[in-house]
Amino acid sequence: MRIWLGVIILAGSMMLAWPAAAAAAASDRDLVVGVEDVDYLPAYGWRDNAYAGAARGIIDAFAAANGYRPIYRPLPIKRLFAELVSGGVDVKFPDNPLWGQDSKLGAAISYSRPVIEYIDGVMVTPNRRGKTIATLGTVAGFTPTPWLERIKAGQVALKENLKLDPLLRQVLLGRLDGAYVSVAVANYTLDTGFQMPGALVFDPSQPFSRESYRLSSARRPDLIAAFDAWLAAHAAEVKAIKDSYHAEKGVE
Repeated sequence: MRIWLGVIILAGSMMLAWPAAAAAAASDRDLVVGVEDVDYLPAYGWRDNAYAGAARGIIDAFAAANGYRPIYRPLPIKRLFAELVSGGVDVKFPDNPLWGQDSKLGAAISYSRPVIEYIDGVMVTPNRRGKTIATLGTVAGFTPTPWLERIKAGQVALKENLKLDPLLRQVLLGRLDGAYVSVAVANYTLDTGFQMPGALVFDPSQPFSRESYRLSSARRPDLIAAFDAWLAAHAAEVKAIKDSYHAEKGVE
């Protein structure tokens, strides 16, 4: 009787342990991707409760090739930096070594090789091209790196907005002299969202930067290494994804 009772108890414990083990195995393949809660298409954006854009296509392709299940977690930009540093997310996209340096102070962050190239610059109304910028807008949490010295010196007043659309409208209405944003994203918004192509233009006479969006992680440098290897091996696939979204249009 004791033998059979022992078998029953053992079998029962195995049945209880199996779902837990299966759940643990499943969670090991989850990839929590911290993303910005902004609409920054065509490169990336959170729209209609889903992540979208070229970045989604690239990360999904990497995850599928490596057996991961991506879980996209949208957060305000400043909060996202905190989650990156604390390890609250496996990886963050987009990121760049130049961004959020105060938030990352003392943290060991791993960065991928460039994923999507971009130009950040000042968008102005056509009649303001080449004129002095006294009030500059940007999306809250973004770092207008080429303008920091002028801002700290009090030569330029920086105004932040939570969303890109209202930021661009402030420039259109003359409430800001210009907006420091991704040129490709601003043009996409003007063309497809506002139906006002050319209403704002990139002013190359103002400070701007050419850089790249990257994947970053504080807790999973192994994922960054795997992602880099996948990017190198699937360069043609990555380019096709970016081209399909026009994610690097105008970047030469």
